[in-house]
Amino acid sequence: MRALIVEKNEDGKTSAGVQEIDESRLPEGNVTVAVEYSTVNYKDGLCIGPGGGLVRVYPHVPGIDFAGTVETSDDARYKPGDKVVLTGWRVGEAHWGGYAEKARVNADWLVPLPEGLSTKQAMAVGTAGFTSMLAVMALEAHGLKPENGEVLVTGASGGVGSVATAILANLGYDVAAVTGRPEQSQYLANLGASKLVTRDELAETIKRPLEKETWAGCVDAVGGSMLARVLGQMKYGASVAAVGLAGGAQLPATVVPFLLRGVNLLGIDSVMQPYENRLVAWKRIASDLPMEKLEGMMVDATLADLPKLGADILKGQVRGRVVVDVNA
Repeated sequence: MRALIVEKNEDGKTSAGVQEIDESRLPEGNVTVAVEYSTVNYKDGLCIGPGGGLVRVYPHVPGIDFAGTVETSDDARYKPGDKVVLTGWRVGEAHWGGYAEKARVNADWLVPLPEGLSTKQAMAVGTAGFTSMLAVMALEAHGLKPENGEVLVTGASGGVGSVATAILANLGYDVAAVTGRPEQSQYLANLGASKLVTRDELAETIKRPLEKETWAGCVDAVGGSMLARVLGQMKYGASVAAVGLAGGAQLPATVVPFLLRGVNLLGIDSVMQPYENRLVAWKRIASDLPMEKLEGMMVDATLADLPKLGADILKGQVRGRVVVDVNA
């Protein structure tokens, strides 16, 4: 089988390349999946990069998600020929992931591929889109409705932001998309965004803890100072679903938005979601994300492309969703 193998050299640096390896090297697990597609996410860039990032054990196969067909199974829930999708559970970090023609995992980590989605479409959504749906579900659980007003999406031209924009727009929300790349305005409009907000409008130095009540909800894929600024612009009782740390883990904000406006900060973790949550999220993706919009998000790639793509995503140079055809 072919796989992208990341190895640590004697000098402590890592190198990545496609190798032919024996299937016996796969880690333990009770289900073996013939992988068809994976994606490239920010975490994958860290794992592939020269510093090794999040990898726990070398040699390693990155790829934090995949979709494919069950080949062998010791679990009654899955039989050969079943289509499945996997996101989270530290796959691609602590356990070999999706950048190989086969993967062996715990059955509990899998979810049946929802009806109406192909394996390629599932990875056009990928972990980023799965996380976006979790964010939308959390906002709705805290009272967000289309009639409440505009919903802000930060980092809108990235993977999480792109899918969040498309999902929200399809559900009837008025979406304001934030990006540092104004040239992406047509791309975001095609996904359904009704307004483009430049990053500078939100990320400038915070002057007041509270500003004009503007946003009925927010999916924040950036964090840091941008998240702090957004908090002061939320409507009373509104919620922010925070899903990323690209802008840093520090939050230079005060408690004022939470105390005086009742703003809710909802942390979204896609890694260890219970099975029922994952199943509901994937079913909603199949029903609430217009599949035709996936075409505009997708960038096709192969295993051989991954070292460069890993570096590009860390530089913020990758737009939309990179779908990796593992068998190409």
